[in-house]
Formats: sequence, C-alpha cells, structure tokens
Amino acid sequence: MYAPRWCHTSIALAMATLATMSVAVPAVARTAPAGRAVGTAADTVPPGAAAIRGRASPLRVTRAEAIDSALAHNPGVHAARETVAEARARAVQGAAFPDPSLLGELSGQKSVLRPGTYTGRAVALGLDVPFPTRILLQRRIGQAGVDATGYGYRQLRQQTADATARAYDALLVAELRHRQLGQALELASSFLAKTEARSKAGTAPGLDAIRARVEVAAARNDLLGNGQDLADARAELNRQMGRPLGAEVEAADSLLVPDTVPDLQALVTRAAVSRPLLNGLDRERVGARAAASLAGSFWLPDLSLSFEKDLSNDAPSSYTTDLSISVPLFFWNHTRGEVAEASHRVRELDDSYREARAAVEQEVRTAYTAATTSRRQALYLRDELVPEARKAFEIATTSYGIGGSSSLEVIDARRTLLEAEGQLADALGAANDARADLELAVGVALERAGTGRSAAPDTIGRPPSTDGPSPDAGAPSHGTDTLPHGDSHA
Repeated sequence: MYAPRWCHTSIALAMATLATMSVAVPAVARTAPAGRAVGTAADTVPPGAAAIRGRASPLRVTRAEAIDSALAHNPGVHAARETVAEARARAVQGAAFPDPSLLGELSGQKSVLRPGTYTGRAVALGLDVPFPTRILLQRRIGQAGVDATGYGYRQLRQQTADATARAYDALLVAELRHRQLGQALELASSFLAKTEARSKAGTAPGLDAIRARVEVAAARNDLLGNGQDLADARAELNRQMGRPLGAEVEAADSLLVPDTVPDLQALVTRAAVSRPLLNGLDRERVGARAAASLAGSFWLPDLSLSFEKDLSNDAPSSYTTDLSISVPLFFWNHTRGEVAEASHRVRELDDSYREARAAVEQEVRTAYTAATTSRRQALYLRDELVPEARKAFEIATTSYGIGGSSSLEVIDARRTLLEAEGQLADALGAANDARADLELAVGVALERAGTGRSAAPDTIGRPPSTDGPSPDAGAPSHGTDTLPHGDSHA
C-alpha cells in the first residue's frame, strides 16, 4: 500500500527525537553532582535495602558519650524525672488555700417535692480559713517531699551512669578478648604451618602436626564463643543507652588501668555529704519534723466563715454572717493518734539515717578495697605475668624451629600466654568496674572527691586519666547537683 510523503517525514522526525533522548540521558548523568549519579544502582535500591546497608557502619562511642546517651534516653531516667514532677505538683496542691463554697437556700416549701412553693430564698458564700502556720508547715512538708524525690532521681542517674560504665567495660573486655583470640588463632596457624613443613621434611613426627591442627581448631572455637560475649555486651550497652538491642555499637575507648584512688578517709567524709541516699533521708527528716509540728498544732483553731444574703421578695435585703471554729474537746484522741504517729515517724527516720550513714561508710570501705586490689592485680598481670608468658612462648617457638624443644612445650606455652592475656582482660575490666562502683558509693567522681568541689551526678563512671597505653595483644605494654528542676545539674 502506498504511504504519502508526509507520513515518511513524520516517522523520520520521531526516530530522530528518540535518538536525541537516548543520547541526552548520559549527558545528564555526567553533569549530575558528585556522589549522586543519575541512573546508577543507588536509584534502583529499595528503601529497605538502603536502611540495611546504612546499619553496616556501627556506632562508635566513647564511655562519656555512652553515659550521656543513657542519661538522655534511658526510659528509667525518664520515669524518675516524671516522679519529681509529680512530687512538685503534690506540693502545690498540699499547700493550696481551700476553695470557697457557694450555697443556695429555699425556705417555706409546702413539700420537699414542691420547690416552687417556697416563701423565702437566700444565697450564702462559705470560706474555710486555716490557721496561718498550718499553710506554712504544709508548704514545708511538700517542699521536703520534692527535695527527697529529687535526690532519688539523682541516685537513679548515678546508678544508670554506673551500669552504663560497667556495660561499656564489658564490651571493651569482649573486644580485647576478640583481638587476643584472633592473634592466638594466627599463632596457632603459623605453628601448624611450621609443624607440617617439618613433618614433610622428616624432622618432626606426624603426631606434632595432629596436635597443631587440634590447637587451631580449639583457637577457632574460642573465637566463635567470643562472638556470643560480644553480642551480649552490645545488647546490654544498647539497653542502657535506650537503643534497639540489636543495633551495632563499638567502643571507641581503650581498656586501661585506672588511676590511683584518693585517700580512704577523704572518700568516707565526702560520701557523708554527697550521697543522694543520705541527702534524701535528711530531707525526709525535715518533712517529718514539719509534719510533727503540724500534728501538734491541732489546738490551733481553723476558722469557718459564711456570708448569707436574704433574697426574699416580701422583705428588705438582709445579711447574715456565720463564724465557727474547731474546738479540740477530745484532745487525747489527737495526742494518742496523729501526734504520736508523727513523733514516732521522726524517730524512725533519725534511726534510719544513722543506719544508712553506717551502711554508706561500709560500702565506701568495701568498694575502696576492691578498687585498690583490682588495680594492683591488673598492674601485676600487665607488667609481670603477660610479658613473661609472651617471652616464654617466643623462646619455645624459636627453640622448636631449631629442633630444641617439642611441640608439647610450644602448645603449653601458647596456652599459658592465652590464659594470661585472658586474665589481664578480665582484671582490667574488674578494675574499671570497681572504680565505677567506688564513685557510686561516694556519690561523686573520684577526681573531685578529695578536692571538696561539688560534682554533677553525670560525672560518675566517666573515664579518668589513664595510667598507660592499652594492653592489646601484641607487644607488651609497660605504661599504663542541685536537685532536678527542669533536669538541671549542679
């Protein structure tokens, strides 16, 4: 069939347009901004895959950053902050002036069910006026409750900081053990290669190669088991920080020997004035004494006033004022009741405060002993045991290479080195945990405990200056508030 000339021309123009469009797309891609190429694979990745790829990079945090995140996002801290707000609201309501009452009266009704038959009507305003000292005492009681709750909030923040520091140290220990076990696997694999070479050359029995393979398998198994420790440590740190338990997180700090602690007597003295537990009990005692004074003021009269206006149509306007006071006629009910209860409450809190103060001192002494002992153990393991174990392994390996020692001696030296490195990792974690526990027992950071300066509760658990480099497996290392109002800190 014959097609007109204009039809061929239209087809040619359409093909030319398509060709131009196909060439224009690469040109746009070449001119796209760096890092966002048009038409690349990134444009075709579904959102879920992008989110998974974004999680490949773990969050690296320092100990201080982990504590800050825990104090900002831990649900327990948020709940404690709300309890302070609740106590503040109760204090306002407890010291509030009583609301007035409004009374309407219809008199002269022929029947209760016929209110329209009244002959007189009146309206009255009632007002209860407590004795002035009662309001002051109630305000003092409410403020003491707010202060005590605030110290409880501070105590919880310190406990959260301590728990976060311990979780962070557990992650550091797990990561250090992972590196140590990885190097142990490399050493076992290297020894296996040497043993197999000597066995093929006929200079070593085939049993040595079998033993070396067993050691490699054991090293791999230990490395696999360490993966569970890493997962548990990450989950605990994420829980304290208020993050999803399966989120990736890594420690940016190193596991180091902590600094020396201040004098014991200075710590005991500072704990007596800095522990939120003691401060909260002291504020409870203030509130209890105010409550005892309030209960003992039962004989002070409360005043009830009533102002009434007669609104009857057939009588001129008249006013009536009623005045009444309470008379504690049966006073013994008060003295044997709320007065006695308040007095016993004061004595109970006084005894509780003395008991708590003795318990705090005992906690400080116990934590001090643990901190100093664990630090000495970590120093000994780092400076004495691990270097000697590493030296013994190097000697055994060198001697085996020249035929001077057996494979059993090399394997035993490697196991001794691995055990010593594991003891060092555990000792470093225990030393840092003991220091954090001592700070929790004192109530302030140890750097400020002996200076007399106040410290915010958030400083507990933060890393002090170190006593040397990190003892990673490798070359041996020889160095080493005010109350919350709007969540403010001293």
